[in-house]
Amino acid sequence: MNCKEGNELMLRQIDALLALVEQDVYARPLDLFNGSTIGQHIRHILNFYEAVVSGATAGLVDYAKRERDPQIEQDPLYARQTFQVISIRLKALDENAALPVQADFIPEEEAPRPTVQSSVGRELMYAFDHAVHHLAIVKMGLRQAQPDLPLQEELGMAPSTLKFQKEQKKAS
Repeated sequence: MNCKEGNELMLRQIDALLALVEQDVYARPLDLFNGSTIGQHIRHILNFYEAVVSGATAGLVDYAKRERDPQIEQDPLYARQTFQVISIRLKALDENAALPVQADFIPEEEAPRPTVQSSVGRELMYAFDHAVHHLAIVKMGLRQAQPDLPLQEELGMAPSTLKFQKEQKKAS
């Protein structure tokens, strides 16, 4: 499986989740998240995918320059539609293409931002791992805010963790 195929699986997992979550739960500030929402975490995942796809076209990824669309944070249907567009655009990418990334290490506005050499495939790996991490957080929030929602056990779990758990079950 290549990076695009792996990310396509990730985007389908997100789509399935967004099809189930109730809008009021999706947009509700949660104490567990210090007042942020499930929708904000989903928007954050989407922003990183958008940065890779747009950056591949522009020739430079800049994760710090993200459009924080509040509609994505409020409306799971709109978020689904936006992820579907990203999925289509992702399929056209060349994983082997060079793709520099504008780094951002400190919050000072005038701080120099070095450019790091990367590739489309490497940045897709990053977007995948980033999505896994935030989906683990989303899963915790959903278990609290909508406990009756049937969640996939593997939601928010890295493939390496799933493989390890499978090996552990075989060994016991």
